[in-house]
Amino acid sequence: MKQVILITDGCSNVGMSPIVAAAHALSEGIVVNVIGVIDQNELGHKGRTEIEEIAKAGGGISRIVNSKILTQTVQLVTRKTVAHTIQQAVNKELRQMMGTSDIESLHPQQRAQVVQTIDELSETADLHVALLIDTSASMKPKLPAVQEAMQDLMLSLQARKGLSELAVFHFPATDKNDEAQMDTSWTRELAKLPNLFYKLNMKGMTPTGPALLQVIRFIQEFRTNMQKTKGNLSQSDEDGMLSDNVV
Repeated sequence: MKQVILITDGCSNVGMSPIVAAAHALSEGIVVNVIGVIDQNELGHKGRTEIEEIAKAGGGISRIVNSKILTQTVQLVTRKTVAHTIQQAVNKELRQMMGTSDIESLHPQQRAQVVQTIDELSETADLHVALLIDTSASMKPKLPAVQEAMQDLMLSLQARKGLSELAVFHFPATDKNDEAQMDTSWTRELAKLPNLFYKLNMKGMTPTGPALLQVIRFIQEFRTNMQKTKGNLSQSDEDGMLSDNVV
């Protein structure tokens, strides 16, 4: 399960539309969530609309919050979208196996098994979260809150039973050849997260769309490498997540 959490405070102004980039992510099985960070309600109508449209196109959740509650919001969005993604997968399998996606229409015993499976998968499924952070000039006073949210998100992921890994990017990149810069690759260890945003050259540009595309390419490469490592799925995996639980 792969997610992107985009944290920003304004409108994109460089490159392709981030809405188009988010739609591309969803077509690749990557959910895009967006959190708009404000201090004194300075986010205009255009910014709010863009945030909502990016999340909608990316199949994710959008929230616009004060920087003081950013930490709770990042954790909430992550877990909520995990549950939503699993629910969608379960509904699809129910339609294939039983001709219905309505859990309530199942026999009580079957319904209990399905609900239990959803709860278990929410905690045990492998989860890879790419955090994409807007570090344009207007975000400077909000970065301490972003750092705190990132640390707490890692602690929250560590509490899950399943594999949970975090990769962190910021944009615009300091390298002129890239739109987004990777600050840390997939990690499960809090100690490996560097002291981000230190000596950043904060710019006025906000290349949100190109930055999203760069993160998507990173995730795609990771997925390709994982598939090569694992090889073909076993027959038991091909049967689906519910085949052993619904009778």
